[in-house]
Amino acid sequence: MKDQNLSTSTCSSLAGSSQESDEVFSDLEEKSPSKKRVLRKTKSWKTFFTMVHWSLRRRSSWVQLAGHEGNFKASEKGQILKKFSPVENACLVELMGDVLHPFVPTYHGVVETNGERYIQMDDLLCGLDMPSIMDCKMGTRTYLEEEVNKVGQSPVARRDLYQKMVKVDPLAPTAQEHGQAAVTKPRYMQWRESISSSASFGFRIEGVTIEGGVVQRDFKQTRTKEQIVETFLTFTRNRLDVLGTYLARLESLRQALKESTFFKTHEVIGSSLLFLHDRKGQASVWMIDFGKTRPTPENIHLSHNVAWTQGNHEDGYLLGLQHLIDTMQGALDVARKHQEEAPSIHS
Repeated sequence: MKDQNLSTSTCSSLAGSSQESDEVFSDLEEKSPSKKRVLRKTKSWKTFFTMVHWSLRRRSSWVQLAGHEGNFKASEKGQILKKFSPVENACLVELMGDVLHPFVPTYHGVVETNGERYIQMDDLLCGLDMPSIMDCKMGTRTYLEEEVNKVGQSPVARRDLYQKMVKVDPLAPTAQEHGQAAVTKPRYMQWRESISSSASFGFRIEGVTIEGGVVQRDFKQTRTKEQIVETFLTFTRNRLDVLGTYLARLESLRQALKESTFFKTHEVIGSSLLFLHDRKGQASVWMIDFGKTRPTPENIHLSHNVAWTQGNHEDGYLLGLQHLIDTMQGALDVARKHQEEAPSIHS
């Protein structure tokens, strides 16, 4: 039975990707970059998004989870369990007393199930009618400085990362890298950011699912404003109410970040903004996934809006948010124009 035949009232969650999911891209890459950009559908669960079809006899619904299989468990109605991370747990505890609290899933502590510890938090999809979901990874980099430093102390060229690189772009490796058929992890991570909109816009689209459909996540080379605007319009089906709500929510988040003590004192890496709306027009944006978010050293004061250089710990989060706001405004303008032109088409 297809997803659209399931119950239209969902109480499920997409609560953030795992730390491991940031390490490498999926093996599924676009093989014909010259063709027109489309939202290619895939059912793979290996990275970023996992679609789990929940078919218990006592209820019929689906659970949308982000990250690797096994990171999440269903909990009481309205809540979800995420595999325990001391880093993310510390962030959520602090965020509950910060001005960013309204933009973060409410934290309900740590619980133990079958010998495993989990973070219990609000299920962001609860009450939505066939929700559409988009995950945007924020910042100009999604790797920690220590990940570069650790490998940089003794660089090791890896064949698996070389294979992933040439699968996306056979011309990307240098002559030396081609000769050894291997690249180092720092080189791969920085190249990975450069081919998406992360380096240029400070955010990138990780995945999209529309009204409970299959996950679409072939956005690794989506890096122009026009491509992103088109994705937003497809995701929202040109709905002015949804686009307007998203824009207002992003602007409110920008103001809250300026006032946030947490934001001033943390390097926010690998975190996402989760966009949710349903057929009734309910819509919101949430900050999720703090598994790589670390307090900054005492002598470091972040602005979050300048380029990263080794040692400055800047994440580019505000750069990404401003570009996201500008792009969402662009999508809203295009949708309005389409609506204004629609009557003349039929006249």
